[in-house]
Amino acid sequence: MRSLLFFLRPALFLGTTAAVWLHSMGAIAADRIVLKYGFLQNSISVSELSTLAETGKVSDSLETSLNRLQQNPQDIRRTLTQPVNVNPILLDRVLNSPAGDLILDQIGQVVRTNSNQANRQALRSALVLSATKDGQISLIEVIENYPSPEVQVDAKRLADAYIQLQRLRDSVQAIQDIWQNLNF
Repeated sequence: MRSLLFFLRPALFLGTTAAVWLHSMGAIAADRIVLKYGFLQNSISVSELSTLAETGKVSDSLETSLNRLQQNPQDIRRTLTQPVNVNPILLDRVLNSPAGDLILDQIGQVVRTNSNQANRQALRSALVLSATKDGQISLIEVIENYPSPEVQVDAKRLADAYIQLQRLRDSVQAIQDIWQNLNF
């Protein structure tokens, strides 16, 4: 019995620690966005950007920010809401591969942490969480699910991030096709 307890104690500790950590990570989500456009930047709330994405309505502060950054609200809305269909399980596998690291680094040039550290981990989490809900990813979901109180978004290159999401989808689809062919 003691030997069994000896082996179970570390497993229980790790399991409990992981559960607490994962639960606390779920509570952290982006609240503010720093929109950057070249040398210019403005901070807005995620809820303002979400409202734009969902309804097309632009708050006064968001309108001021987008005008200052020379961005058309409807162009931003279109880019934020375009869905990319993806299998969440295969997405997780791709994102935990060298090819996935490359894609995460490319998206991380547009959507990143304030400190520019742990971008891969933050993006991986946001992407998988977004896909898990409905098998789709949109940039607004990634921003809403970003596990950091603040996220920086390069508004000038937002369309580039969407293109990278499409490439990610293509990689996941290729793996799914290979998997199906192997299973006959």
